[in-house]
Amino acid sequence: MAEARTYTVYEVFGMSRDVPPNYAVRADVDAAFVDALTQDKHIVVHGSSKQGKTSLRKFNLSEDEHLVITCSNKWALRDLHTAILKAAGYVVEGTTTRTVGGDFKIRAEIKAGLKIPFVEMGGAGGTDVGHHKENKVEGRSLELDPTDVNDIIAGLTEAETPKYIVLEDFHYLPEETQKDFAVALKAFHESSNFSFIVVGVWIDENRMTQHNGDLGGRVISVNVDKWNEDDLRRVISAGAELLRIEFDPVFVDTVVRSAMDSVWIVQEACKLACEAAGVFQTQGGNTTVTGDGDALVKQVVDSDSARFNGFLTHFADGFKATRLDMYRWLLYAVVTADHGSLESGISYNEISKVINAAHPEEKVNLGNITLSLAAISTLQVNKLAVKPIVLDYDQTARRLAVVDRSFLVWLQHQERSDLLETIGVAS
Repeated sequence: MAEARTYTVYEVFGMSRDVPPNYAVRADVDAAFVDALTQDKHIVVHGSSKQGKTSLRKFNLSEDEHLVITCSNKWALRDLHTAILKAAGYVVEGTTTRTVGGDFKIRAEIKAGLKIPFVEMGGAGGTDVGHHKENKVEGRSLELDPTDVNDIIAGLTEAETPKYIVLEDFHYLPEETQKDFAVALKAFHESSNFSFIVVGVWIDENRMTQHNGDLGGRVISVNVDKWNEDDLRRVISAGAELLRIEFDPVFVDTVVRSAMDSVWIVQEACKLACEAAGVFQTQGGNTTVTGDGDALVKQVVDSDSARFNGFLTHFADGFKATRLDMYRWLLYAVVTADHGSLESGISYNEISKVINAAHPEEKVNLGNITLSLAAISTLQVNKLAVKPIVLDYDQTARRLAVVDRSFLVWLQHQERSDLLETIGVAS
């Protein structure tokens, strides 16, 4: 019999680059993602930060089935397309040839003999039957318009690129680039066999169709955000089994309740409890780990206090000083909201009511509130360089949501008067 593997506590409960060994399959999430892979459509994987979006992809999709591109807040459409070509194996350089739109074309070259992995698909519904191959391609050089999706499709087809192309951190792209790529996605669906997996920090399942209404029926959204108590308990139980320990039931109950559905906070709290108990790797058995669950959850989120206080201060200043100070008053609506509203998202009507009741101006024009809410992501990504972003506005449901659950938990441990002082609003 093979000897059982020894795990470190940091492999099991720490932040890992790989899929954690105590990964919990969620029937409504993993099944939805796997089902989406068979439907020959684009997939949008969305939810709050640190809720398992990347792990979902890594657990259910083997490395040779897809390419991964991590998006940048500096990229225009041509930069995104160029990054995709590079991931497909091309060496890309500029040319002096002008496109029809006046931009410069690029030269994309694949060296002879380069191995391009791909998966041969077959079986019912186009499911993977496991024929993983590597092709040695002929040397080739293409002159392409980096803004023309047809040229990009041609280049990817030439390189025999895997079917799935993953765009991580899509929310960091400038708004204009997101909209431009949403238009390109329609062409990718109609004129190629490639399926994009767009990964972003937002709650709204219709974000991509907001950018391009023609994507209706061509995109499937998978919401990774919600972890129920049973899911979180399975994460803890699986980790305990790997380390051959037991967690005190009261500790487990407290952590699950206090973490507000954040799997990352649960993982971190368990790690801290193990460290405090002197458990750093798989034990010989009969080891019980306990601790003050509330205190450990607070310790986890307090480690981000400097980041959150900095976020509040700089977000309140907005893009520049203005008479209405809209971003300061949007934060006022967040800070004074009750827990239930923060979890479900604060409605536009509630935001406008709260702001108008407290703002020094007699009445704030609703247009100012709308424009400020629409630019919330741009402010965080481009001006403040907030990673991960903390707030997001769902334009479909017209709700302002906290998309960093650590911030949500952190707020519960702060004095409201201190927060109002931080954002510069008198209580």
